[in-house]
Amino acid sequence: MFDKTHNEIVNQIVDVFMREFGSREGMVLVRTPGRVNLIGEHTDYNEGYVFPTTINRAVYIALRPREDLGCGYYSLNFQEKASWELTDIRRTEGHHWSNYLKGVMKVLGEAGVDFKGSEGVVFGDVPIASGLSSSAAIEVAAAFGLDKAFGLGLDPVRMSLLAQKAENAFVGVNCGIMDQFVCRLGRKNHALFLDCRSLVYENVPLRLAKHGLLIVDTKVKRELAQSAYNQRRAECDEAVRFFQSKVPSVKALRDVDPEMFGRYRDGLPETVRRRAAHVVSEDDRVLEAVKALKADDLEKVGRLFFESHRSLKEDYEVSAAELDFVVETARASGASGARLTGAGFGGCAVVLARKDILDGLSQDIEVHYVRKFGKAPGIIALAENFETEVLAL
Repeated sequence: MFDKTHNEIVNQIVDVFMREFGSREGMVLVRTPGRVNLIGEHTDYNEGYVFPTTINRAVYIALRPREDLGCGYYSLNFQEKASWELTDIRRTEGHHWSNYLKGVMKVLGEAGVDFKGSEGVVFGDVPIASGLSSSAAIEVAAAFGLDKAFGLGLDPVRMSLLAQKAENAFVGVNCGIMDQFVCRLGRKNHALFLDCRSLVYENVPLRLAKHGLLIVDTKVKRELAQSAYNQRRAECDEAVRFFQSKVPSVKALRDVDPEMFGRYRDGLPETVRRRAAHVVSEDDRVLEAVKALKADDLEKVGRLFFESHRSLKEDYEVSAAELDFVVETARASGASGARLTGAGFGGCAVVLARKDILDGLSQDIEVHYVRKFGKAPGIIALAENFETEVLAL
């Protein structure tokens, strides 16, 4: 179904819903997009800045309320059904799609939100485990769908926080707020600038004009990401303690500006110094990228992409051979900018290039990648992006 049009996807979801549940009466259909982070990597858990945008791949959920407390959902991706009671929500071991729905329902109930059972069909065309937030998309889609089906009136920011809590506390992944936040609050044809400490945000028009974006999925699963992620967080915490000893007002690395970092950096162990160097410079790059996009200076945004990748590769050490190859191939083929996006160690790169060379650049990346690694990357042209919404039937 990944090559089907939006209308074909909707029609198949409705057909399966009717097959599983008898009729479509009372059904609500919602769509929540995945996301790609344009710039601002590993800054979220350091209370810094991020600048993601939603993409043109999404999770769809068709659901309707029930009068009892039972839940039954069918996954089109996995061709299986899962059932549970709201009074007995238990995590299914392994990476099971139903855990994201269960987690959302559990945290909503714990938050005092009043709703009953439901039934539905789930489908997503966001590539799984690629760093494009398929998990956040299904969590937000579940919360949004329940909100619309039961008339809950949930505030969008609160919904994002509850969706994040579902992943942290129930699914068991210690993610920051960026993914759920942009999946819920991102807007069509905009990127979202977010302060991860205050949750103050701004939707910035994504006026690409003569430029376009490619998302290149290396198809490398991020098997080392979790342990390395925890190690990076510990190294950042060590850097914070050091800077606090010099400037007590420092609460997180976002409080360390380039001048402060330059003044005290030599007192840090080399590895910790490089980790902090990335976070401090990346926060600054996000602010510069926002200014550049508002000024329609896409070439500067591209240069910031390349600088970000160098920092992620050399200072934060979260790249991979496949990601570096995509970035360097894009550079050699005339791209304005390219960088790994997401946690790293695999997953995707994002490429910014002029539209007049975009098709040729995409072909170059694919041909050279197959020749080098013996497999084809997944390439998504970000011609448009979605926002979380109820779909008309």
